Amino acid sequence: MKMRDFVPSETAVATAVHKDVVARVTDTTRRASRNGRVPATTAFVATVFVAAVFTVTILALLVGCNSSTPNTPPAQPEIKPPELLTGRAAFYKTFIAARNYAADVKPFRIESTPSSESNGQDGKSAIWRISYASAVQRGAKPFFWSGSNAPDAPSRGVSPGNEDVYNPSNASTQVFDPAFLKVDTDQAFAEAQKHGGDKILEKDPTTPVIYVCEWNHNTNQLVWHVSYGASRETAKLTVTVDASTGAFIRVEK
Repeated sequence: MKMRDFVPSETAVATAVHKDVVARVTDTTRRASRNGRVPATTAFVATVFVAAVFTVTILALLVGCNSSTPNTPPAQPEIKPPELLTGRAAFYKTFIAARNYAADVKPFRIESTPSSESNGQDGKSAIWRISYASAVQRGAKPFFWSGSNAPDAPSRGVSPGNEDVYNPSNASTQVFDPAFLKVDTDQAFAEAQKHGGDKILEKDPTTPVIYVCEWNHNTNQLVWHVSYGASRETAKLTVTVDASTGAFIRVEK
């Protein structure tokens, strides 16, 4: 039961005590006045003064009791669930930040990172790394998009990585025009499922799926590599899909 539930009874007691004190003071001062020991005016003033002091004291006690409320614990910060994006969506999240690094930047690789929060089987990931290169800066710089809560993951949102030296003649870092990126990872996953991926997941539903997009300088195509495994090197199967048309190209292994 709360303190304020007792306020009516305390008020009644205070009122009764107040009346009793005032009556006693008044009676005492009247007798003193009749006996000639205290002038009538002085008696009246004393009565009023004592009543006022007592009233203020009682009210202060009542207000203090009534205003006391239980301490409310502070609200805990809300933990956001992991956010998952497709590769194309993650690329455009980082593109603006990359343009701030250098106006002439172009991407040369888009890759997902497997985690406990996403297995990639729907074409989405909680962590994406998009690598850009600038001929003017002669540098290459990755940008991460993360929707992960994992302690070892990049901070949520877009964050830059460390800059490296860029060599335009290196085939593994050949840039491409973003206009060629028309097919997203969910479409690439659906195509890879038709060419052996479904059997892999039927046998082991926990198999992670990772995605890497890069320019194939031999065929002059932008391609998605859809790999069934924790890495391309240890994947049970990798299917190559055209990132511009969505067409199946080949099974790598």
